[in-house]
Amino acid sequence: MIKNYLKIAFRNLLKYKVYGMLNVAGLAVSIACGIIVFAMVKYHLSFDNFHSNSDRVFRIVTEQHRDKINYSNSVPPALGLAFRNDYSYAESIARTVSAQDMVITVQTSKELTKSKERDLIFAEPSFLQIFNLPLLSGNKKDVLQEPNTAVITETTARKLFGTTNVVGKIFRLDNTLPIRVTGVLKDLPVNTDLRAQVVVSWPTVKAYNEWYLHNDAWGGISSDLQCYALLRSGVNISEVEKNMDSYVPKFRAGNKNVHHYKLQPLAEMHFDSRYGGVMEKRNLWILSLIGIFLLMAACINFINLATAQALNRSREVGIRKALGSQRFQLFWQFIAETALITVAATLTAICIAILVMPSVNELFHAQIQLNLLHDPVLPAFLLLLIAVVTFMAGAYPGLILSGFKPVAALKGKLYMQQIGGFNTRRSLIVLQFSISLVLIIAMLVISRQMQYTRQFDLGFDKDAIVMVPRASENPDLSMFSLRDQLAAIPGVQQVSLCYAAPSSVTAWNNSIRFDNRDDDEDFRVSIKSIDEHYLSTFGLKLLAGKNLFRSDSSKEMIINETMLHKLGLTSPEQAIGKPMAFAGESISAPIVGVVADFHDRSLHEDIGAIAFTTMPGMYQAYAVKLNANQLSAIMPSIEKTWTAMYPDKVYSYQFLDQYIRYFYQTETDMLQIIRIFSFIAIFIACLGLYGLVTFMVAQKRKEIGIRKVLGSNVSGILWLFGKEFGKLILLAFAFAAPLGWWLMSNWLKDFRFHTELSAGTFAAAILLTLFIAAVTVSLQSAKAAMMNPIKSLRSE
Repeated sequence: MIKNYLKIAFRNLLKYKVYGMLNVAGLAVSIACGIIVFAMVKYHLSFDNFHSNSDRVFRIVTEQHRDKINYSNSVPPALGLAFRNDYSYAESIARTVSAQDMVITVQTSKELTKSKERDLIFAEPSFLQIFNLPLLSGNKKDVLQEPNTAVITETTARKLFGTTNVVGKIFRLDNTLPIRVTGVLKDLPVNTDLRAQVVVSWPTVKAYNEWYLHNDAWGGISSDLQCYALLRSGVNISEVEKNMDSYVPKFRAGNKNVHHYKLQPLAEMHFDSRYGGVMEKRNLWILSLIGIFLLMAACINFINLATAQALNRSREVGIRKALGSQRFQLFWQFIAETALITVAATLTAICIAILVMPSVNELFHAQIQLNLLHDPVLPAFLLLLIAVVTFMAGAYPGLILSGFKPVAALKGKLYMQQIGGFNTRRSLIVLQFSISLVLIIAMLVISRQMQYTRQFDLGFDKDAIVMVPRASENPDLSMFSLRDQLAAIPGVQQVSLCYAAPSSVTAWNNSIRFDNRDDDEDFRVSIKSIDEHYLSTFGLKLLAGKNLFRSDSSKEMIINETMLHKLGLTSPEQAIGKPMAFAGESISAPIVGVVADFHDRSLHEDIGAIAFTTMPGMYQAYAVKLNANQLSAIMPSIEKTWTAMYPDKVYSYQFLDQYIRYFYQTETDMLQIIRIFSFIAIFIACLGLYGLVTFMVAQKRKEIGIRKVLGSNVSGILWLFGKEFGKLILLAFAFAAPLGWWLMSNWLKDFRFHTELSAGTFAAAILLTLFIAAVTVSLQSAKAAMMNPIKSLRSE
């Protein structure tokens, strides 16, 4: 019987080709979206779940309570050692320090190779015990014990040495420190946030920055340092966090920047944006809901198109019933047709998903793989999807078509209510367009906010400024010499040595004491080390006082307006000449200037308090302001000059405006998702609209013939259809507009500085939808309007 159902279903699809193609197209696109969304959600939820005992692995993080709460994924260097010695809550503790952009040099008999390694860490030996990182060669207990040793991944081994048989081989770190390879790690899975291609032994960090080894280093926090703990079974997390609070009065007594040390589960590291997580779970929920909505929209299309076909198939049903077919047999026949269409759509969707997945990975910086042979979850998902879509899309049309009265069906006298009712299809269309309109409103609002961030006056020049990292670790004459050489390149307008650009995620925050007051101020200050060219390079405006003069130490300071107000001062002149000291540092100097506020962070946050001073030991980059019309000639000259000064280093650079865009990477990715899915939702909704207008044309065929006989023209017939669908879309807008306003109002609250929701955004959404719907409706209704009335009135 099933074979018979499928044979008849196949014949019907061949007979009604347009009907079948529309259904396959709508379902294929929506199922392809469902596959991609499922793969993305599964990929992100799988991060770091392959570690044994992953439920007992935690990262120790810090909440910094001051004038506001700040979150850091790090702790003071001494905390890990103290926790290991003071408590028995953990089986293992491991500290790591990230050292990005370290140059690795390998000398072979043939050549000297250099590479800049972005995923290099210094780690305690227990790091390999806490995390499931298998060694291809070497012993976990021994590989990271000795100074100047390291383990590297097999990919890195091949890149550096051309083979994985590298135990005992030597590479140099930053061209100075010889490191012996003691083990080779199996390549890390793609679903991990532990980006460690080179793991250097912990004692070696002394050569990089001895501060990380100090047993009394409680005063500061570096985001490069992470501290992981493998807790014993049954340990109470609240108890551990409560006991860690004792470290604050013991080691940070009197510090107004109060720390609260917390345990962050390994499973939350990927999702918690407060601590650097790259994918918030709410975004996964949004993705999942969009995927479900698109599948619902495709099923609605199927229902509309199937019931619109009911009149064409009424006599078939009548004959089958007259010959003895039972209702349940007819129902399963239509379910078989739906299943055939769904399977065809799913196979098409798999091909679409496989073809577009490389673009999805590139767009969202992921490494998602679709592998039906090696991933048992994906085939199970597809089978479940086929079953759900088949019954969602096929049950209602099957019940309607199998319920025809044979006499009425054979005579062709079916009523509208007998084939599903026009109001039912109206409701489905309204639902479809409501979903589409919400997505379009979201797309327009996010687009406006992204444009707002690009055009917003940040208070400093960001265009045509390239940031070039310093090559030497210690201040010397060469860095000033290189600055002068860069400034002499034709087309270079200004060059400044600095700690970071005005707006940067790189920050040195500290407490300060102003004007010899009794206590430190109750707010944090971002300290930026700059030279005398910084203000002019970035176009920062002095409100009072003067610029810093060149110095090899901190002898003068400049502050911004926000800091002025936080100090309780009402005018810039009040700050000039007053002394200011950095807590924990032997640095004290008078304030000589006040600059106008600029945005030192993303527009998600308020402007912070900032202090500028000359500290050559903290210079990390050259800020080079260029003539934008000569970029193609200037950039090679900068590289040539830099490389001539530091031939053993690897040159790199980054344009400041591109760097600032990274602040909004999550929003940019979400915009791309919403934009793509909005167009897909509109496409599917238009297919549904086509189904409804097809049904309406079939019902009004004789009415149209009578109108034409009585003198109606084509435009009048088109208006008959247009006003009907215009009402449906306006009704959909009435539902979508309040929901879209509420969703996007809450989304914009994440930005301290944002665009406003305007009537223009909603007007653009409805006008765009009406235009697309009008094009869709006109195709079928124009055909009906130009039909010969004799054909439609022949049976009267």
